Amino acid sequence: MANDSKTWRCGKYELSFDRPRIMGVLNVTPDSFSDGGEHFDPDAAIEYGLAMLDAGADIIDVGGESTRPGFTPVNPDEEARRVLPVVRALAKEGAIVSIDTRHVAVAKAAVRCGASIVNDVTGFTDPKMVEFVKTSTCGIIVMHAGEVAAPTRTHATVQLDTSAAAFVAEKAREAAAEAAREAEKPARRRRGKLLGEPKSEAKLPGGVVQPSLPFGEPEPTSEPASEQETPAAEQTAAAETVAPAPAATEAASESNDRLAAMMRRSARREEAYVPTSQLRRFTLPDSAPIMRRVMGFLSDQARTLIHAGVSRDRICIDPGPGFGKTANEDIVIQRETAKMASLGYPLMCAVSRKRFVGAVSGVTEAAERDVATFGVCLGAIQAGANIVRVHDVAGFAQFLNGYWAVAKPQPRRAFVAVGSNLGHRCDNIRAARDMIAEIPLTCVSNCSRIYESEPAYETRQDAFANAVIEIKTELAPLVLLDELMKIEAELGRDRSKKAKVNGPRTIDLDLLWMDGEIHGGKKLRLPHPLIGERDFVLVPLEDLMHDPARFFRYNGVEVKEPEDRVGHIVGELGRM
Repeated sequence: MANDSKTWRCGKYELSFDRPRIMGVLNVTPDSFSDGGEHFDPDAAIEYGLAMLDAGADIIDVGGESTRPGFTPVNPDEEARRVLPVVRALAKEGAIVSIDTRHVAVAKAAVRCGASIVNDVTGFTDPKMVEFVKTSTCGIIVMHAGEVAAPTRTHATVQLDTSAAAFVAEKAREAAAEAAREAEKPARRRRGKLLGEPKSEAKLPGGVVQPSLPFGEPEPTSEPASEQETPAAEQTAAAETVAPAPAATEAASESNDRLAAMMRRSARREEAYVPTSQLRRFTLPDSAPIMRRVMGFLSDQARTLIHAGVSRDRICIDPGPGFGKTANEDIVIQRETAKMASLGYPLMCAVSRKRFVGAVSGVTEAAERDVATFGVCLGAIQAGANIVRVHDVAGFAQFLNGYWAVAKPQPRRAFVAVGSNLGHRCDNIRAARDMIAEIPLTCVSNCSRIYESEPAYETRQDAFANAVIEIKTELAPLVLLDELMKIEAELGRDRSKKAKVNGPRTIDLDLLWMDGEIHGGKKLRLPHPLIGERDFVLVPLEDLMHDPARFFRYNGVEVKEPEDRVGHIVGELGRM
């Protein structure tokens, strides 16, 4: 129930979470880790974005900079050049568009072009980004991108110092030890009778004392060779010990881009991760310190945004799998999804094709990890995740629809407009009603009267018979739409390219509205964008609800005054 009550305000849209929402990944980049270059051309990216909407995506996340491990930072101007045409085109089709960027200039431009969400992988740690979003109405995704465990410490090689200063210091320590031994002489004599006198300490050339090892005697130490006698390989090794490590050089050169440096370290941690002889009692690290860092950061950043003036219902959180985390740490975080969901913000699961998914599934190629991704996502959904960010939208939509139909009984109210102006018009409408009632997981709960209306858009044709049917359904909107299209085809509707748009038809079925659903794209728009100008829809709706004009205005639809509408009602033809 807590998950169902969450809402997410994203500009002019309000997303509810009575079912999980699907975010499709659209990388307009040449170097993303699993699909780099496939959608780098803006036209190809737009086409793919529309295809994801038609396959079931609720949100399209557009990114112009790859943040894979070892990525190369992109100039904000270049990033904007890549993403803005794509954002503009998808928003024009009614899509909820998220801009995946860490640059405030790109975020501002994308929101002006129609983006409704800003997805900042650096978690709004840039004060300029906070300043921008507090003055807008867009949705916000706060992501944790950081190392949840301290980087592995490396120990420098220790060499014994035979200099005079070291000699003096060692002699001082030796004197102190001698004084302590003098104080203990009576006890030592007693022990000596039983155990024998202690052995003398080993000394190195120059009189330096070799420190005793924790257990046993010191290892034999050979005399150092002269500088001239040192082999060339040993000289090279000594030079490498003194020279700065490559990692330190990289970190210094990338001090102006902490995210890039962190992801490079993350990549090296993964590459260096091999089993060791060190024994552990547990298969995974302790979750408490990891979750303190992740949840602490997400909570702190969310509070910072709220204190800056951002409404709480605009904020979504994302633990950032793969960003500065090992496979073990990512699994720990995913297992604690319920704790993150309890913070009360919409929670994103963005694990698609990540390295840890490959680790647990044994799949090396990133593009082949979709099935394993679905399994991880299902676990997250069951634990309270609200939004799932995936590459394979079509596959995940099928997976989710199958799971949701069985696991979550959830009938929802919807309206279907029915029209006909060929053949026996009223009989066609009644036949469509009976066939709608036979759709799986769907029932007809109410019907308007049948009205006669003037033809709209294409006026040189016969008058129409129109009605609206109220249904309850547990199908996803796109699945329901496919069922309605099957009914149209069965009743003789011609939707081929040769058919005249808005011309004569035996039956016309339009999905107008579904409870809790917002959708954009070429195939389906919800709410239907033309409800507000169609008299032949709004008048029948008055039989089913009080004041439909007010209802749809509240849902973001522009509703025209009766005299400005098309397809005016001219009479009544009877009851359904």
